[in-house]
Amino acid sequence: MSFVLDTDTCSAYLKGNPVVWKRFLQYSGNLHISTISLAELFTWSLRAKASPKRLTALHNLLRDVKILEVTQDIARKFGEIQAALLDAGDSAPVMDLLIAATALVNGFRLVTHNVQDFANMPGLIVEDWLIP
Repeated sequence: MSFVLDTDTCSAYLKGNPVVWKRFLQYSGNLHISTISLAELFTWSLRAKASPKRLTALHNLLRDVKILEVTQDIARKFGEIQAALLDAGDSAPVMDLLIAATALVNGFRLVTHNVQDFANMPGLIVEDWLIP
């Protein structure tokens, strides 16, 4: 079983959450992040008032996960889902939708604490590792 980790789950890992650390050990080798989450994590690490330890911690995290690029297939899946949501009078945050499309195209589960942000994405299997 493989997973795409949402930014909030990576953040919990970087902050030392023991439940998330345990899952990282449990699923070592099967953890992935989207370049979208990576961009958000670099933003968090490079803020003017951020401790230099944040960037070091992020680089350490990158040793434990595989990075998934946004591909044409992911862009297509994003378009399919967003079009269907808009046609139904709904929408989803763009970054979250790109992360979800990444999980769907790769056939992976998505790990997030922001479960509600991904609730209206058909076919997506979501897990919350921040609940013990």
